[in-house]
Amino acid sequence: MKIFSSFLFFTLVSLLVVTTEAASQPNVIFVLADDLGIGDVSPTNQRCKIKTPHLQKMADEGITFHDAHTSSSVCTPTRYGVLTGRYNWRSRLVRGVLSGTSDHLIPADRATVGHLLKKVGYHTQMIGKWHLGWDWDRTGNGWKNINFSKPVKNGPDINGFSNYYGHCGSLDMPPYVWVDTGRVTAIPNREEGVSKGEDPYGWYRKGPISPDFEIDQVLPHLFDKSIAYITERANENKPFFLYLPLPAPHTPIVPVAPFKGMSKMNPYADFVMQVDHHMGDLFKALKIAGVDDNTLVFFTSDNGCSPEANFNELKKFDHHPSAEYRGHKADIYEGGHRVPLIARWPKKIKAGQNNNTLVCLTDLYTTLLDITKQKNMDQAGEDSYSLLPLFNGKQSNGRSTLISHSIDGSFAIRKDNWKLCLSAGSGGWSQPREAEAKQKGLPPMQLFNLSQDKVERNNLFTKKPKKVKELLELLEKEVRNGRCTSGNPVPNDRKIDYLPKGYKPS
Repeated sequence: MKIFSSFLFFTLVSLLVVTTEAASQPNVIFVLADDLGIGDVSPTNQRCKIKTPHLQKMADEGITFHDAHTSSSVCTPTRYGVLTGRYNWRSRLVRGVLSGTSDHLIPADRATVGHLLKKVGYHTQMIGKWHLGWDWDRTGNGWKNINFSKPVKNGPDINGFSNYYGHCGSLDMPPYVWVDTGRVTAIPNREEGVSKGEDPYGWYRKGPISPDFEIDQVLPHLFDKSIAYITERANENKPFFLYLPLPAPHTPIVPVAPFKGMSKMNPYADFVMQVDHHMGDLFKALKIAGVDDNTLVFFTSDNGCSPEANFNELKKFDHHPSAEYRGHKADIYEGGHRVPLIARWPKKIKAGQNNNTLVCLTDLYTTLLDITKQKNMDQAGEDSYSLLPLFNGKQSNGRSTLISHSIDGSFAIRKDNWKLCLSAGSGGWSQPREAEAKQKGLPPMQLFNLSQDKVERNNLFTKKPKKVKELLELLEKEVRNGRCTSGNPVPNDRKIDYLPKGYKPS
């Protein structure tokens, strides 16, 4: 009996310690905007013509990173990097993005921030645009073969999320249904879509839509769900992690009243203002719930701005979504992957900081590892460095390189201010595209010194062969090791080919 009592006593003490430690940990909210450029918010662009007062207030009360990057210049691969702390190109996704009917990309045994936080007592929730695939019950390819009455398998729940609520792909990709932790909330009862000719901003592909899914109400609905979640979890004695990937300002660009026309520029600018407004509501909810001081909130974007924003129209108002940088969404140039990144944590982050350290969205994993004081494994967060030292005012966190990836699978490697693009053109949608660049006989790679050439116009590839060789060797090492961080070499999920086709190093 005494032995049993002692065992029970120590078990209760252990549980009490874990519970107490968990309760002292910060809540974490990671907001990922969709197709928002670095020039579209005032904290990262002083010349921004879109009014974003709530994000500016967030920056004034926190830290803004001015050299922050996504691991890819498009949606799906960046999301993979955010959740795993691993470069997306190490996975089976070679190029492009998934669709709304794609099977799951992240296997259940791949470490994620969800698993990491759940392990130390967090409730973990995903609300929003998943775009990493889940497994519909279907008899063939495409949405016409889906049985919406059957459970969805291998959703965010296998990747460390206690619960999830969202849609599978981008908001212009069918099917248009809500899935709540494996269950469709309402069976689609019709097909719906809007062509570009009908609405150049608000178009979305035709497909099945549920009666409870309203395209122009998706953004406010997701913030309403998130605020309800914050309110609910604030009453529990355990921390929470909310991953909130937004569908905006990606197409369909559908601002609602009173934001429609508010910018006096175009619907894209209106939609950005609506995102900013909802962020204000989120912070208000944190204060009302009494958890604001010890909640770490990130705000960022999955890649640069899309041409769907209508750059020519915005230019009339002297607004530039990529600010002074070249390119946009899909490109290997800076405008494709350099994004706003703001963090606010009143209890720990000194207000009003601006940081120029090179960081990547893959760094979320090790940041949360450090905050929760856990030990890392070899095959986890392989390309992730902690932001915690930067929160505390330091100007370095150990990251000195960055490997970027474009929509067509082109690579770039950055070391300090030197950047080598392993493509003749943009690797994406801006001019010159790859086929055009090759037709023009442009060099197979592009070398830029970003400290002297932010706009990436002066290609030094033929003038600096030693620098090219140095960067190629560095890229080879980080590819081969399966990681860019220190630690034991680990395997990639596939054979990685990064050199341009036909190029043979001398």
